[in-house]
Amino acid sequence: MSISGVTLAAFPSKLFGVFVFSKGSPLSVIQLSDVTKNYGKHTAVEKLSLSVPAGSLYGFIGPNGSGKTTTIRMILRIIHPDSGTIEVLGNLAASSANDRLGYLPEERGLYKKLSVRRMLGYYAALKGMASNDARIAVEGWLQKFELTQWSSKKIESLSKGMSQKVQFIASIIAHPKILILDEPFSGLDPVNTEAIREAILHLQDSGTTIIFSTHDMSTAERMCDSVFMIHQGVKVLDGTLDEIKSQFGTGSIQLRWDGAREQLASIREVHTVIDCEGYQELQFDGDPQRVLHQLITKGSVQRFEIAQPSLHDIFIRIAGPKAMDSSDSQSQRIGA
Repeated sequence: MSISGVTLAAFPSKLFGVFVFSKGSPLSVIQLSDVTKNYGKHTAVEKLSLSVPAGSLYGFIGPNGSGKTTTIRMILRIIHPDSGTIEVLGNLAASSANDRLGYLPEERGLYKKLSVRRMLGYYAALKGMASNDARIAVEGWLQKFELTQWSSKKIESLSKGMSQKVQFIASIIAHPKILILDEPFSGLDPVNTEAIREAILHLQDSGTTIIFSTHDMSTAERMCDSVFMIHQGVKVLDGTLDEIKSQFGTGSIQLRWDGAREQLASIREVHTVIDCEGYQELQFDGDPQRVLHQLITKGSVQRFEIAQPSLHDIFIRIAGPKAMDSSDSQSQRIGA
């Protein structure tokens, strides 16, 4: 595996933090039990129970204001729940686990007057790294992300993309056992997105448990082993992608054709059309062959695949403007 032409194996494994979980290790590294958080009369999170498996890439999804960020902040002990318990790496006390957590917030925050190298060294020291280990880690990551020539520059002189790469390095510099990423690809170009994506997957391969919070359902579906979704403060999805999709049936067609979108409304069996990246997803009832026959009469079909619904589709069903009312949605919840 390589990042921007640099082979990852060429660097010391300590840069990535190789963790081996013994047979006696707990199966989960984060455990929430009946956690509730209120802000005045508003309940941000209600009786949430959650278990994050060791070594997983665990997706956190949910619409804005759903309680996702509140949950992350409680895991990080930035705020505390009103009731319930949170265990991180088997510990209830905050200080015993914090040095083994890395966090990349959605709202980036760097010390703009410091040079890149100095700031990364400072973050490493905060996490208790020995100075020589910190130096090796900083130099290795700067080389990986092609930032060596910028290492003496102040943060304020960097482009947005460079600043985001530096912040990502800061979150992983001390090879955390748990890494929490909040929208890590926001604002990045495709090249930098791929570089960070490869680094995330390599960290997971090295044993780091990763919580990945995102609004991009296609990215979550492509990268995550399991997904947790919170909506209106309540858990509505929790499980592997296969487990979640199996709960929503197979009444979905992935379509690519040259007909007008408006023509789909005339097909009686099709009740919902979702625009995805490079194709459309049709939710339908009845005979899919009848749907195909009608499509052929209206245009040229390049792709017609009966499949389980995408994560994007499931997200829209639960949280979209046409989502069923709360009493109906209760029956759709998985693991709630």
